[in-house]
Amino acid sequence: MRPNPFHLYVPSNISGLRQLATNWRWSWHLPTQELFRDLNPASWDEASHNPLRQLASVSPQYLDVLAEDAIFVDRVQTAERELNAYLTEPRWFQQEGRSSDLQVAYFSPEFGISEALPQYSGGLGVLAGDHLKTASDLGVPLVAVGLFYHVGYFKQLLAWNRQEERYPIQDPARLGLELCDETILVDIGDQQVTVQVWLAQVGRVTLILLDTAFDANDSGLRDITDRLYGGGPEHRLLQELVLGFGGVKALRMLGEEASVFHSNEGHAGFLGLERVRELVSGQGIAFADAVSQVRQATVFTTHTPVSAGIDRFSRDLMEKYFSGFADDCEISMDILMALGHEPGSSPDDVFNMAYLGLHLAEYANGVSALHGIVSRELFSGLYGTSPEDTPITHVTNGVHAPTWTPPAMAALFETHIGPDWWMGDLEAWRSARDIPDEAIWDIRTAARANLVAFVRKHERAELLSVDSGDTDWCLDMLDPSVLTIGFARRAATYKRLGLLLSQPDRLLRLLLDSDRPVQFVFAGKAHPSDQSGKDLIERVTQFALQHHVRRRMVYLPDYNMGVARAVLDADVWLNTPERPREASGTSGEKAVYHGGLQLSVNDGWWDEMAQPGINGWVIPEGRNWDETADNMFSLIEKELVEAFYDRDDRGIPTRWTALIRGSLETLGWNVSSARMLRNYVSNLYEPAHSALVLPVPL
Repeated sequence: MRPNPFHLYVPSNISGLRQLATNWRWSWHLPTQELFRDLNPASWDEASHNPLRQLASVSPQYLDVLAEDAIFVDRVQTAERELNAYLTEPRWFQQEGRSSDLQVAYFSPEFGISEALPQYSGGLGVLAGDHLKTASDLGVPLVAVGLFYHVGYFKQLLAWNRQEERYPIQDPARLGLELCDETILVDIGDQQVTVQVWLAQVGRVTLILLDTAFDANDSGLRDITDRLYGGGPEHRLLQELVLGFGGVKALRMLGEEASVFHSNEGHAGFLGLERVRELVSGQGIAFADAVSQVRQATVFTTHTPVSAGIDRFSRDLMEKYFSGFADDCEISMDILMALGHEPGSSPDDVFNMAYLGLHLAEYANGVSALHGIVSRELFSGLYGTSPEDTPITHVTNGVHAPTWTPPAMAALFETHIGPDWWMGDLEAWRSARDIPDEAIWDIRTAARANLVAFVRKHERAELLSVDSGDTDWCLDMLDPSVLTIGFARRAATYKRLGLLLSQPDRLLRLLLDSDRPVQFVFAGKAHPSDQSGKDLIERVTQFALQHHVRRRMVYLPDYNMGVARAVLDADVWLNTPERPREASGTSGEKAVYHGGLQLSVNDGWWDEMAQPGINGWVIPEGRNWDETADNMFSLIEKELVEAFYDRDDRGIPTRWTALIRGSLETLGWNVSSARMLRNYVSNLYEPAHSALVLPVPL
């Protein structure tokens, strides 16, 4: 590896701070975060809770002083020893005696490890990040491959109610990434692009990020990895080509001997073609046999519940960039195109990346039970079977509980569930029924106050950035004693945030009720090209900024993982997608670990886990938009408000705390990514590994 060009002075006897700051385990390990916060508590927020930025903010002279502080030196050395033990000691996978030679290569177009590494846009990337963290915690042998985007997704600014996009440049060295000495070459049509390889250490898992912003490339090739989901179809195809072809080459360069390849959505599907080329060109295996062999060791996860969400590329584009591949494999373009088609399609039909992923994967899954049904219906034509016989299973998504659980709740779980609460099973989480009302309500009261403080600070800073007018009113925005509903996710129209605005009189009555008010916190980005989503954000912000309601309703800008953690402190998580268009919807799962309750239509994960009256509320889907909105408002007015404000002589809403206990007992084990990844290992990874007839060369 080349030395990281971002040099920081650290005295030798606290040199462990370097390892602690550059292994992304800090992003979910509270003691490490506290160690860096204590370097300079005043600058921790300004450093965006990023240890490297925090180190850079501390003067060398003060670091020298700390290096002479025996207590601080012991804290650093203890944390370093603990990290090294975490990295080397047997964990669940090893303790269970699982397949010792299994090695998974996990490909995804985005990874949400932390807001300090902005290489994600939303749920798909955050899920991928949680997958890596969980693999590390469980000891599952896994290496990950993605792209490094120099401007990430985008920073969202709400200027006079309108979303504007900003694209700050990201310096990979200042993010603590290591640059490999070697580069790789990837064929791009009749050109070659030089790809540099950055490495991020995520606990025990290595994340490989491919980067085309290399001086030797011309400007068009340098810009392939400029931004996440930017540009048109050709730009998207080039990114996916670099991810698939380049990712396999990078694994080979680094000596990573993967036995199972996992494609997280169709964006990574070209990895299978590169593996086929390896077998055909390197070992002389016939193309059809190479495809069969690649299939055996491949897992494909679809996150798409509608056909329109699948990447498709024209035959002209495929010929422009894949003619050389066809020549290498001694096949016609018609044969190659068939890998992206249903049987009986015209060779000139568009190339479907989900079809490619399914053609090249023996093991395929949706991400919830309902999404498994939808996927079997969507793709049955590819297999020529009935939906019931279509070989697509499901593994319901989960979330990495240590990342998404606030410290007070984690301490509560450790006391009542056990020290390994985050990987506890149904039996372990039954202990949640014994958590006292007082403990739950004290934590929820503090959490709501934390959310209110965050909103006031965040909103005032945002308004000051676009307008020098009066912002003092932000200092009493929201009320820490009021029932708070959160809605934070991508601002896509199918998620139906507009339901709340469809009956403004009822919404106003909720907001302005003098005895039992309700307040709302919203956040979420619209894709830069999604004008409908941007219009929806504008409608909500215009409504929220009316003088008579602006202290009860807010739309927070620049939604990221940090903002998400704050909004998750709401009492209720609102989810209103058009069923069945939410493949899983993990944001609500995160709310469980904050003691939040669900108010959702029966879609995604909630469809299989909802127990109305025990762990939340189901919004009945009406015959039309107005009827669904009416059902939602009725639940808020008649059930949520009553349960929240009905207090006993201790001032505790016991019906509410009982629902929280029910949520924790029934969902705490089931929405965990530990449950999810154990499902992947048992049901997909190990079968794919066992079915492998010949080694797949890298």
